[in-house]
Amino acid sequence: MAARRCHVWLGAESGILKGVDLRRKRAINFTDFNRGQEISEIAWKDREEREVLLGCVNGTVKVFSTEKENVTEFRDCSGGEGPLRGLCVYNSSLVTCTESGLLKVWNEGSTDHVEVGRAVCRMRQDTTRPERVATGGKENALKVWDLERLQEPVFTAKNVRNDWLDLRVPVWVRDMQFIPASDKIVTCTGHCQVRVYDPSTPQRRPVLEVTYDEYPLTALSLTPDANSVVVGNTRGQMAVLDLRKGRLLKCLKGQAGSIRSVQCHPTLPLVASCGLDRFLRVHSTETKMLQHKVYLKSRLNCVLFTSRGNWEEEDAECTALEGVKEEEGDEIWDSMATVTDRTESKRNMDQQEDPKRRKRRKQTSTDPGV
Repeated sequence: MAARRCHVWLGAESGILKGVDLRRKRAINFTDFNRGQEISEIAWKDREEREVLLGCVNGTVKVFSTEKENVTEFRDCSGGEGPLRGLCVYNSSLVTCTESGLLKVWNEGSTDHVEVGRAVCRMRQDTTRPERVATGGKENALKVWDLERLQEPVFTAKNVRNDWLDLRVPVWVRDMQFIPASDKIVTCTGHCQVRVYDPSTPQRRPVLEVTYDEYPLTALSLTPDANSVVVGNTRGQMAVLDLRKGRLLKCLKGQAGSIRSVQCHPTLPLVASCGLDRFLRVHSTETKMLQHKVYLKSRLNCVLFTSRGNWEEEDAECTALEGVKEEEGDEIWDSMATVTDRTESKRNMDQQEDPKRRKRRKQTSTDPGV
């Protein structure tokens, strides 16, 4: 099962779902080329990671089975305008959000929906409390919604104070993530800021703000300990920022184009990133070294890490299987008869022939009267 060996899944502009086996540095296309169904969102449908949700720009949601290795379900989730900016599952119901701001919960036979504001850049679900999602975008402040009660947001962030020229600071939320074991939310903006909000306090402005470089930030992901966040920008730069002290820890180098998606492994100190340069890269968040680099031929929109952490055991198992196959192959080769070249075989026969007989055969072949 090639799909079960994949450690990273990616969605491309070409509409292809790609799976990557990092141990073998092997990439496999699991769906066909379809430019009209560009994959803009990707997420796990179940905790066992047997099915992958694929959100396409035309509003179609596909379900890919990692066991059957094909698309098992199509669903038309069109509505609103623009591509999907968020996709998740709550109580066996799909939850989608479009760029125009239409947030929908697709229950059986009915749908609940709410307008969350225009120019949405991202919708994210709280993994510890799946009934909560966060939204934000350009001139669309961070909001937290309860999927059980969609009438009003649970939390709405307040813009920061005016700058030193007493001018209003523009709002541009590009990505966000809930910090586990707390009510806090970390966001990144198109104006280079990383901000932390705490809805449990009366303060609606950020409780922490860090500025990284001078290019718009596009994606973020929390490290497994939730003390740091990895961010990427339109310049292809990535960095690990400390959320406790608000400082830069390290830079992750190697990218050559705008970063579209970043995801940290749930348990291992690894972070995967992809973007316009068509490469999947996996860095170590501890040593900042590039661990894996795989060329995937298409411009990439989104990346999804598997939660499996027993890679060493998988490597040992795969190595053992390969050793068994090699031994079986050696036995087969040893049991096969040796086939020699006809010219070489004839030369060997000539050498073994009696010299007098060889001389007599040559005279007979050159005699013109024969």
